[in-house]
Amino acid sequence: MNKKERAPVYYSEYLQLDKILNAQQPESEKEGIKANDEMMFIVIHQTYELWFKQILHELNIIRDIFKQEHIPNSSPDIYNSVHRIQRVCRILDVAVMQMSVMETMTPLDFLDFRDLLRPASGFQSIQFKMIEATLGLEYQQRHGQNYYLSQLNQKDIERVKEAESKESLLVLINRWLERMPFAKDSYWLETSGHEFWKQYREAYAGSLSEMELKNLETFDKLFMNDANYPAERKLSADANRSALFIMLYRDYPLLHLPYELVSSLLEIDELLSMWRHRHIHMVQRTIGKRVGTGGSTGAEYLRGAADSHYIFKELAELTSFLVSRNLVPKLPEKLVHGLSYN
Repeated sequence: MNKKERAPVYYSEYLQLDKILNAQQPESEKEGIKANDEMMFIVIHQTYELWFKQILHELNIIRDIFKQEHIPNSSPDIYNSVHRIQRVCRILDVAVMQMSVMETMTPLDFLDFRDLLRPASGFQSIQFKMIEATLGLEYQQRHGQNYYLSQLNQKDIERVKEAESKESLLVLINRWLERMPFAKDSYWLETSGHEFWKQYREAYAGSLSEMELKNLETFDKLFMNDANYPAERKLSADANRSALFIMLYRDYPLLHLPYELVSSLLEIDELLSMWRHRHIHMVQRTIGKRVGTGGSTGAEYLRGAADSHYIFKELAELTSFLVSRNLVPKLPEKLVHGLSYN
């Protein structure tokens, strides 16, 4: 049976170029004001929103993978997740570099049309807020919470709240890390007859300088006594131990991709921070101490958000508890076999 004949696809129709290329309507033109840089300003922000759409697309695929109750080690799911998280990182690379184009606009160029934009503001980018929520930034963590809601219309408030109500990638990654058996002392007692974390604590304590000895108190809270585990942490005690174990034994084949996944999540935080700080410097250079078009405190607000909106900081903090390879406890043969290609 012949397939139904499809109509030919034409480049501009496929990409909807009539809609995209006619979607730039400078406010300065409506007012009869000459402001040549407003076109670039619009195109840059539209491009950001297209990239944000792609990031949300990738994150939703990853979330669907980690919603599964069980992800077999032999399935392509972890590779697919790492691949897509790394794609998000490359998109954020572009987002950071794209700021260079925006920086070709001088303060006077911006003043030609800036006042016509009020009260619109990049702060009203719903997709960016949805990205933060999807990754794991909770409302309680947000800088300037009152301003965060007051500048949005009701439809967009509902969109962001819906994104915040769903299980974030951080929550799902936490659950996945909790399921990993290798860092649990029960697994070690079964395979080797001794407890891993007491052995590792001894190695870690021996690696500390006199000025670092206070780190041992934190180590004990995070790894040795679940009753004292800080309630405010987003990662559970089991997930915390699994993440450090992955960092320590990343050279074993079964932990290659989990390590790449953890590293890529840290890279997302790093790139978002770079983007925010690049934005701060651009705003300082362009409008100085003036308020933003949406009524924010401008660079001051952006700096507050940049300092508090780290999503995977608990993973980043784990590097404080690593030791050199020669001090890492040797794995039992059964575990070596389980973590290797056989």
